[in-house]
Amino acid sequence: MQPPAAGEAAAGTNGKGPEVRVVYNSFNGRYSDSPRVVYEALLERGEPHGHVWLVDPDHARTFPSDCVTVPIYTPAAVEALESADLVVSNSHLEMDWTKRDGATYVQTWHGTPLKRIHADVLWGPPGLLEHLSLDVDRWDVLLSPNSFSTTTMRQAFRWSGEVLETGYPRNDILVSDRAGEVRDRVRRDLDIEGRTAVLYAPTWRDDVFWDGADDAGALALDVDRFAAELGDEHVLLLRVHYKLTGLLRNLDHPVIIDVSHYPDIADLYLAADVTVTDYSSTMFDFAVTAKPLLFFTYDMDRYRDELRGFYFDLSVEPPGPLATTTDDLVAGIRDLDGVTAQHAECYARFRERFCHLDDGHATERFLARFFPQPSLDGRDCRAMTS
Repeated sequence: MQPPAAGEAAAGTNGKGPEVRVVYNSFNGRYSDSPRVVYEALLERGEPHGHVWLVDPDHARTFPSDCVTVPIYTPAAVEALESADLVVSNSHLEMDWTKRDGATYVQTWHGTPLKRIHADVLWGPPGLLEHLSLDVDRWDVLLSPNSFSTTTMRQAFRWSGEVLETGYPRNDILVSDRAGEVRDRVRRDLDIEGRTAVLYAPTWRDDVFWDGADDAGALALDVDRFAAELGDEHVLLLRVHYKLTGLLRNLDHPVIIDVSHYPDIADLYLAADVTVTDYSSTMFDFAVTAKPLLFFTYDMDRYRDELRGFYFDLSVEPPGPLATTTDDLVAGIRDLDGVTAQHAECYARFRERFCHLDDGHATERFLARFFPQPSLDGRDCRAMTS
């Protein structure tokens, strides 16, 4: 039995007709990602739904002033979740709460996985998998960004429920008519007009994070070398993983703009001229823009073989060069035209495999499933499920 569309669930359970009580969570309390896009699309439609966001106080200032919020990990958050008709989250909700009868929990997740996730990881602290699986047991629908992720996430989460293969709503902006406008605005706001913006978005290392220290070390990238070789014409937009925000040392450098607290990385993809990552899912989203991708893979062997593991070998037909030293990485950034030409065919195959649903209509497909409206011929538009 499939979960009902949100309007159907609400009409049958709260007696308020079409109104749906929706609770949103993104990255443990941020205003971002696919939940944000869904929320803003519903506001634009002007339907009489109730919306509540779970908020991390450290990120409260990034929420719109008229946004209804409750602090995450508090009794108020539990109360909101337990009274919701629809819960939309892009990560595990690690709280003790009970989903009420008739409610629907949609897990949008937050990226196509290169690195192994959930039950597939090579290493994790004792009890973590069991703890996170409590949240998986509450899910009703899992969103998938592409066919590769559908198969991979079913395996990783041991998931036999509904998978909605819509693409990610968060990526719609990357191919929209507003992309150029957003790029110009963000570059003005960051004061980087006229400079080559290098977005550096490394993932996290499980062992360092779970060590529990307040200090996660320094960047592996030699920022002094980066600045000396590339000069003032380049700026490094540093976007650390949400688990590491505020935990890295030595980020106070003239060439660095720390955008880790910037609300939504999609805006940064548009503002950037090139992205450097390692094993982060940012590679798949940034590829939608077709701009150059470079990889700083200084610890690939250890990450692949001991720490986390991969679902495929990035070194086989990578969409951009794999650099193991700062000097190699800088050389690639200096020659973006050459890098682009050298990896053009691999990049095209990468986009065909992982970006085939990034057509700008993922949000529409999501809303068609959970907030259906009659189409012109009287039929509801429904997204495909897997």
